[in-house]
This record gives sequence, C-alpha cells and structure tokens, in this order.
Amino acid sequence: MTPTSLSELKKELILMPSSELVKICIRLAKYKKENKELLGYLLFDSNYELDYITRIKNEMDVLFGAMNTSSIYYAKKNIRKILRITNRYIRYSGQKQTEAELRIHFCIKLRQAFIHLPASASVDNIFNGQILKINQAVSVLHEDLQHDYIEELRRLNLNIKH
Repeated sequence: MTPTSLSELKKELILMPSSELVKICIRLAKYKKENKELLGYLLFDSNYELDYITRIKNEMDVLFGAMNTSSIYYAKKNIRKILRITNRYIRYSGQKQTEAELRIHFCIKLRQAFIHLPASASVDNIFNGQILKINQAVSVLHEDLQHDYIEELRRLNLNIKH
C-alpha cells in the first residue's frame, strides 16, 4: 500500500466535518507516543513557546544530571539519547528560535558534563555538529536576534561562525 500524498490528505481533511477530524486525531494519538506528544504541543504549548523551551531545558538538565559517567561508552549513549529527545522536541516546534535555544543549552550542558570525562572524538563530533546546526538556525533569524545569539555564543565560548 502506497502512502497518500500530503496534498490529497489536505484536500480530504478540508472536506471532512469537525467531529470526524476529532476522531481521526484521537485515533492517531492512540497508536504512537510521538503523535500524542505532537498533538499535545499543538494544542497546549504552541501558544506558550517560552514555557515550552523552559520545560524542555529543565528536562535536559535532569537527563544530563542522571547521565552515567562511569565510562565514556555509557556517557556517549546517554548523550545520544538526550540529543534524540531534544531533536524530537525541536521538530514539534518547528521554530528556528526554539531550535537555537535548545541546541545552545544542549552544548552548554554537554561542555559542563565533559569537564569530568576524558576527550572523545565522537563526543567532539556531536558537539561540532550541534554548533553547525546552531549556525544554520541563527542565520535565518531576524538580524537583532542573530546578533543576540552570536554575542551569547561568544560569551559562552562556543565557536560560532558568522
């Protein structure tokens, strides 16, 4: 079975009565955790982006605090898990400012966590990849916001290229 195109789905959803749309949304949310999280974001958090960012940062702080640092192997697994979760929340929002905020926070927490751990090429690659993504996100923001983020990154000693 081939998936239906988004334009066809959109046309069909426009014609559908609202009660049917509610049933479809509930059914989608039932079967996948990510669908439920996205629906929750769209309904409750999309109008309160700053609160959403703060909540995600707090969750990241908890995850970094619980990170297993007994060996670099376990630390890397935990870092990848935190990054996966962060990327999922960034996808839900879809806003570049939210992406920049969360990625900067991730880099700060990663740098703080690895003060106590030995150097690792793969962790450096993760860190550098996040810096590149921060650069991409910041580059499409308004000039005033770009300037603010660039200054913040310089202050934090994160290597940003602009």
